[in-house]
Amino acid sequence: MANLDTIIPAPFKTALDTKVAMPTQHLPTRVPDFVALMKPRVMFLAVFTAFVGMMIARVDLFPLRASIAIFAIATGAGAAGVLNMWYDADIDALMNRTARRPIPSGIISRREALAFGLVLACGAVSVLGIAVNVTAAALLAFAIFFYIAVYTLWLKRQTPQNIVIGGAAGALPPVIGWAAATGNIGFEPVILFLIIFLWTPPHFWALSLNRADEYGRAGVPMLPVVAGRATTTLQILIYSVLLVPTSLLPWALGCAGALYGVAALTCGAIFFALALQLRRSPDTDRQAARRLFLFSISYLFVLFAALLADSIGDPSSSTLPTREDARRITRSVPIAALQIPRRTAAAFAVANTDEA
Repeated sequence: MANLDTIIPAPFKTALDTKVAMPTQHLPTRVPDFVALMKPRVMFLAVFTAFVGMMIARVDLFPLRASIAIFAIATGAGAAGVLNMWYDADIDALMNRTARRPIPSGIISRREALAFGLVLACGAVSVLGIAVNVTAAALLAFAIFFYIAVYTLWLKRQTPQNIVIGGAAGALPPVIGWAAATGNIGFEPVILFLIIFLWTPPHFWALSLNRADEYGRAGVPMLPVVAGRATTTLQILIYSVLLVPTSLLPWALGCAGALYGVAALTCGAIFFALALQLRRSPDTDRQAARRLFLFSISYLFVLFAALLADSIGDPSSSTLPTREDARRITRSVPIAALQIPRRTAAAFAVANTDEA
């Protein structure tokens, strides 16, 4: 690491400088802190949406290959979280919500976080490309790059629309999951991308409304800091109005069943009602924003869980052979190959009776 300053561009060097003490704990005791750098909650949400994207593709995927794909996507999402904390350590130290993170608290140094994040990112993309397919790996690499280079390094500290544009990175996991299963990009995961893309601004703005003073102190131009509460609540309401019909597209276009349609309509109505309540609430009401933020987390989980349940319960998604498939296979097999010794046939019949 001695020559790190000579290979890292100038904009990155300021993010490596730190005044916190170097960590002295042994590695085993710091493992939970390295895990915390990966933002486990955000990582779990990314993995879950990617898994749903993989499942709705209705493509046979070997369990080992599917497990490798999910592991690589999880690692890539964790790498994005680590690199985000590496660069944002200076502003994290100024905010109450983030001041106890491993880097601002001095448990992990910025150099360690940078090395850890780069290893995770390169490893995740490489494994996904070698073990699954290049399309999924390219999408994962783009998502990590977009989240770090476009959102974290550029947009977050420059524009109040940071979370709108940067939210594209967080909306890509279902597309990556679909690509891992099929090797291409389909229409269905693009709809899921749009749902998460429209969900992201009201989700984060609801959080930042009650943290506007902290973002202002850290110099982050979040919408409540720059435009105020009235404009922010109006924008939240607009995105909520757009989110409801978009979330119904999988059902309307026949990509999902009635279970998903009911879940999307019910959750969308609640989401809109909470956004409208926030819009009408007085400036001193902090609970309205908190209610919308907490429900927005449940909203996305319920929506994708309903989509997953619909996909699993759809007979067309079953990989079991039909009766016609059995007839076709039987016709293609020589009769001699179907002659089974009596003892073997009897044992087979007993085994199937016991199984039934």
